[in-house]
Amino acid sequence: MNRFLPRDKAADLLKTIQQAGIRTEYDPEKHRLILLDEAGNNLLFFRLPLTLPPPSKEQTIAKPQVNYVILLIQSGNCALGYFENGVNRDHKVFRSYMVRKKQGKSQIKYLKTKGKSRAGSRVRLGETIEFFENINGRLQEYFEDHQVQRIAISCSKTLLPYLFSSKVETPFDKNDPRLYKIPKHIHTPIYEVLLDANRFLQRGELIYEEAQQPIVDSLLQKAGITGTEEAPEEEFTFDEPDDFEDEDFGEDDEDEMEW
Repeated sequence: MNRFLPRDKAADLLKTIQQAGIRTEYDPEKHRLILLDEAGNNLLFFRLPLTLPPPSKEQTIAKPQVNYVILLIQSGNCALGYFENGVNRDHKVFRSYMVRKKQGKSQIKYLKTKGKSRAGSRVRLGETIEFFENINGRLQEYFEDHQVQRIAISCSKTLLPYLFSSKVETPFDKNDPRLYKIPKHIHTPIYEVLLDANRFLQRGELIYEEAQQPIVDSLLQKAGITGTEEAPEEEFTFDEPDDFEDEDFGEDDEDEMEW
């Protein structure tokens, strides 16, 4: 089950959990709290808004600014942007001729099974190279001009090698602790989809089994949260922790993408 909360309500709930002395563990890779029972078993997960700093025992009055980049990549389509505390300060959409129209698959995937073909393949490969060079060029600008605390990314594992092996280097590596896999299915990346992903990342989310509903209700009541604060805009799945080397960056299903 999922319960979504606006940033302010999520902050209230986080404060309530800390004051209640509930045993928790912080998962920095997924920016979430894991609430534990007395035996140390997982009770539920509380994904924090990306603009909410990691929980700390020290209570500070000032709220630090969180700068982050959202990077959404699918075959031939990319939307990326720089955000400050949830506000989009700059964005860019890239498109490239990477899809073989008759087969409906990208040149990258085609090469894995058929090898090189003729002129059309060379054009698509050239555009693929330029596609990732343009992406990394814009990313370098963001990282040169700003301090970036998090990198929210959705990219299939088929395309990741092209991102990190581009002649124009990515300003981070695949083991960068700032990387955050977006736990949400992403549609074809355009500006509106980028903004939708940002709205999702600014919400908190309780993830739990139906048997834990009484615990959730009690926590929400103590935090002064009543009624339905915010409903999900669409259905999506949330995976448990995994390794960047073996899984996708984000929840894009490789079979569902337009190859």
